Amino acid sequence: MTDRQLQEHVQQALDWEPSVDAANVGVTVEKGVVTLRGDVKSFAEKAAAERVALEVYGVKAVANDLIVRLGVELKRTDSDIAQAIVSALRWSASVPHDKLDVVVTNGWVKLSGQVDWDYQRSAAGRIVRDLTGVIGVTNDISVLPHVSVADVQSKIEAALRRSAEVDARRINVSASDGKVVLSGNVHSWFERDQARRAAWSAPGVTQVDDRIMIVP
Repeated sequence: MTDRQLQEHVQQALDWEPSVDAANVGVTVEKGVVTLRGDVKSFAEKAAAERVALEVYGVKAVANDLIVRLGVELKRTDSDIAQAIVSALRWSASVPHDKLDVVVTNGWVKLSGQVDWDYQRSAAGRIVRDLTGVIGVTNDISVLPHVSVADVQSKIEAALRRSAEVDARRINVSASDGKVVLSGNVHSWFERDQARRAAWSAPGVTQVDDRIMIVP
């Protein structure tokens, strides 16, 4: 697939996504790497545009240069945003809110603290991303190992074999002291993302080094 064809496919995917105003998003492609430029009305829209682009077959990576420009009706003070975040995290069954710290500076949110699982870290980021007034999120929440990592490698390999979306034979897994290294190659970003999700789902994993190459 040529860069021109890939550009058209990404633009069509954005046009089809109801949560993104594709008219304000410019798409360029060079050697399979997609760059998104333009203005969006929320950080949630910026994240959605990136997700849609990554899901297009043939995309190797996305540079998200979209700028969040809040309308007057969407602007909130840092204090209002911080209070909304604390409340939203408290109401989430997936997030141990008492283990997290929140700092808001000019609409940009920084999350820190320690949790037991990566899904808790990811859930906190998603919750904050979708709140009104947020223009960016830095997720510095760390994951602490809570079980032995002796069998992490076998658990990840088994998870990859169970996935109908990933050819586990094309992916190599190594694990040491909570750090997992993934290498090999897959056909799409979606497969790569599924492999990474499988790695993070294994107990005891604190870091995933994703070296998987995308070969359409």
